Amino acid sequence: MTPRVQKRLAVGAALTVVALFAGANLHLLTVALQSQPECREAADLIPAKRAC
Repeated sequence: MTPRVQKRLAVGAALTVVALFAGANLHLLTVALQSQPECREAADLIPAKRAC
């Protein structure tokens, strides 16, 4: 394997890891907001419940 191919594989693997990490965080945020919709902030207001 040439160094050029190794570099492309390394860059591709790094981009894949970053994409998976971002996707997982987006999923967690989506699930959190769907599970407690009353805790969303609206126009500089404090959370609806103290536990939020």
